[in-house]
Amino acid sequence: MGNLTSALLERLERDFDITDITERHERLTTFKVTRDHAETLIRELRDREKYTHLNFITCIDYIEDGVFSLVYMLQNYVTHTMLGVHVDIDRDKAEMTSIHTLWAQAWTYQRELREMYGINFPGSPRLHEDFMLEGWDDMPPMRRDFDTAAYSTEHFGHVDRESEEPRQYMKVQFYPNRGGDEE
Repeated sequence: MGNLTSALLERLERDFDITDITERHERLTTFKVTRDHAETLIRELRDREKYTHLNFITCIDYIEDGVFSLVYMLQNYVTHTMLGVHVDIDRDKAEMTSIHTLWAQAWTYQRELREMYGINFPGSPRLHEDFMLEGWDDMPPMRRDFDTAAYSTEHFGHVDRESEEPRQYMKVQFYPNRGGDEE
């Protein structure tokens, strides 16, 4: 597999029960690991395999399956490879071990995931402080069952427009005397 040795992947399969190994391209491989093995595996990749940089943590909402898939993107600057570690967690009891002790910036990603998806990371610093959505008291807005149209209509009402084309609407409403074809 590209720049990742098959020996490494075989060891990770044996020691951490990784599954769904996919070489996305020669420098990026993704795989799944269970929630119970995730923190230990990520620590192992950092300390033993030199995946020393946490690029980001994000989430995919698989509402049909009742899971969130957390994605930890790790980079190895020696081999110039990246690993995408996917960890499925239950949507209804969305909680994951914090990795802020491994990378200081992880707490920022974890705060964002708590606010936008409702995922809890016990022990993560400042987790329950507002991050982006000051005063938000509704369902986390990045969950797929959050109805953005209904929320917008309820909170902002319907705006009657002469045109449904946003660019034209903005031009007429906000910039009627700017350049070109105004009458």
